[in-house]
Amino acid sequence: MITKITLDRAGRVVLPKPIRDELQIAPGDSLELESSADGLILRPARGNGRLRKKRGAWVFDSGTPLREEVVQDTLQRVREERGRKGFRRNG
Repeated sequence: MITKITLDRAGRVVLPKPIRDELQIAPGDSLELESSADGLILRPARGNGRLRKKRGAWVFDSGTPLREEVVQDTLQRVREERGRKGFRRNG
């Protein structure tokens, strides 16, 4: 997504809600800023997670629990995708 944003008098910017939602960032989250002669790159500062096997499945452990709304949104999106692809739940 490319969008135009404006600095306020204090040099701050507001990230549009669709971008915050897409990147799963919320107030209080940390961001990394990389600058160069050409411009800026702003990205969420994610911890160093680890991948491990748990009960035979690979699990990513970020070290920080996901917010409940992130989990619920992800579950809803996956269920909708499965429904569109014709997957049906047995039972």
